[in-house]
Amino acid sequence: MPSEPAVSVILPVLDEIAEIDACLASLTAQDHGGPLEIMVADGGSTDGTLARLEAWALRDERVRVIDNPRRRQSNGLNLAGVAAAGEVLVRADAHTTYAPDYVRRSLEALARSGAVAAGGRLHPEGRTRSGRAIAAAMRSPLGIGPARFHHAETPELVDTVYLGAFRRVDFLAHGGFRTLPSGVAEDADFYWRWRRAGRTVAFDPAIRSTYTPRETLRAFVRQNWRYGVGKAEMLWLNGRLPSWRPLAPLGLVTGLLGAALLATSGRRPAQRAPLVALLAAWCGVVAAASARAATQESGVGPRTAAAVAAMHLAYGAGLTYGLLRGPAALGALRTTAPAPLGPGTVAAGPAPLAPDTGAAATHTDATADALPVPVHPPIRSPR
Repeated sequence: MPSEPAVSVILPVLDEIAEIDACLASLTAQDHGGPLEIMVADGGSTDGTLARLEAWALRDERVRVIDNPRRRQSNGLNLAGVAAAGEVLVRADAHTTYAPDYVRRSLEALARSGAVAAGGRLHPEGRTRSGRAIAAAMRSPLGIGPARFHHAETPELVDTVYLGAFRRVDFLAHGGFRTLPSGVAEDADFYWRWRRAGRTVAFDPAIRSTYTPRETLRAFVRQNWRYGVGKAEMLWLNGRLPSWRPLAPLGLVTGLLGAALLATSGRRPAQRAPLVALLAAWCGVVAAASARAATQESGVGPRTAAAVAAMHLAYGAGLTYGLLRGPAALGALRTTAPAPLGPGTVAAGPAPLAPDTGAAATHTDATADALPVPVHPPIRSPR
């Protein structure tokens, strides 16, 4: 019997041809001393990712590939978690590479803290000039906000972590990840439900990984819009936000809209004062984030300013839209409590993503027919 627990890495993918090799290379190079498998749930990739996954599975028996017919990330995570054979699940993302001790450090933090889950920091590094500016915006407290899992330097209990590791028995009993109509925010919702039940989530900066952010401003705007919509869905679903942090971009967008309406409703200079003051304060925050980024990496200052501004506005606008849209899009999620997972019990949730665009399809009944879950042989000890 190995002295260390068996680990299953659960990795949902969809059209990740540019990232999958680096991701799997880092995962297969882990120094974990116990059995390890990498359960990859492919959502119907059409860019060559599936062929690449099959090649990995042929040369490394620890890589297992299963289908994710619903295409959504949360469905893939649940399918992989149910099919996994490991005692501990380590959630992974294809846009990320992992330090060789990532799994080992995750297990140590999980055991040491007594928490239900443990994880590390979101550390973004871009490749192109735009990507590096977006990464700088994501590293800045003035850009992405003050969440502890972004900036803490010592181990502590937090409200959420990047990705995370947790015992499979806890994951199954928790009901896995819920699929929100936006297709995002499943992690925040997942950890919020645990904390509501009295469990704790541990952060440890020694759990190191590197995330590759979006490389264009347009993609970054679209991502943050969806994040904002997802937080609104969480509010409608859970009756509260997971933290106070989303209120800042919400206040910015609604404040700008209100101040702009006031400024255009008359000709008195005093009516323009709130808009001028709010714009000046916000531009100061954006400029400060840009200046800080310029001291850390040359040539990204102006682009970082654009990325920070885009992040604030897109997130706030998405949150505003989600709140105005109301709870109807959540469908049966509002009245259906997460049930324990097991073979044949992974709920379909919202309809699949459209194969041609990847856009979220219309939400359907969360109690739709369960998806079949393949059963795999036990994982093998490291060679």
